[in-house]
Amino acid sequence: MPTPERRYVITFGCPDRTGIVAGIASFLADHGGWIVEAAYHTDRDTGWFFTRQEVLADSLPFGVDELRARFADVAGSLGDGSNMRITDTGSKRRVVILVSKEGHCLYDLLGRVASGELDIDVPAVIANHPDLGDITRAHGIPFHHVDFKSGDKATAFARVRELVDAADPHAVVLARFMQILPPELCVAWSGRALNIHHSFLPSFVGARPYHQAHQRGVKLIGATCHYVTADLDAGPIIEQDVIRVDHGDAIPDLVRKGRDIEKVVLSRGLRWHLEDRVLVHGNRTVVF
Repeated sequence: MPTPERRYVITFGCPDRTGIVAGIASFLADHGGWIVEAAYHTDRDTGWFFTRQEVLADSLPFGVDELRARFADVAGSLGDGSNMRITDTGSKRRVVILVSKEGHCLYDLLGRVASGELDIDVPAVIANHPDLGDITRAHGIPFHHVDFKSGDKATAFARVRELVDAADPHAVVLARFMQILPPELCVAWSGRALNIHHSFLPSFVGARPYHQAHQRGVKLIGATCHYVTADLDAGPIIEQDVIRVDHGDAIPDLVRKGRDIEKVVLSRGLRWHLEDRVLVHGNRTVVF
């Protein structure tokens, strides 16, 4: 597999006005920056401007740290309250995965990592049950079982936080973890913790969504990848998809069909997050 070109990814948001695109383009052009991908969006409801730019790293005469420092001056001149992020594709992303007993999302992610489709490091898989330890270790990844059965969830979550923070990941993936993160962890991992919920949110929030869907007699079921916040299943949505069901499907059929959608939606959402394609503004997202 050929080595991809190293790029700097610039994501930026500010109050909309004229001259923003020209200001960014002029800054990059003045330093020889070669833009290979660019996307723009203005949210008319909020008056906020968003952009994502990819620049060839070797086209600039300085490294990513100096680019951040220089672009910060540009960002500040383009509007009060602006925000920016610049990442280097040459730096491999780290992802910690949290799981429970159900392994379909974990199997899918590990397969994508093993095949090179998802070029990431997974320094740890953390579980509240021991069931998925063998498959994790078979992929050469450390597996940590944290006991939640004792009822002392505060101690259990403190251990989970210790393991996650030691890895300093770019993403914390709740791949059917089946535990509600306490508010302090939602804050600590804000913008990095992704959850896969097995319904098309905002429908069927909380536990047993397939049972809720079956009882309601829906004709479509879905899955949602979203950022985790203290409001249960209400964080900014990254990706969603659906599959058709009918009156002949029992709950196990909904679960079976839904698992396929969960895997695809989670892998898409994670990829877009790691590629800095997701810009969050309030409780909404722009996905470039």
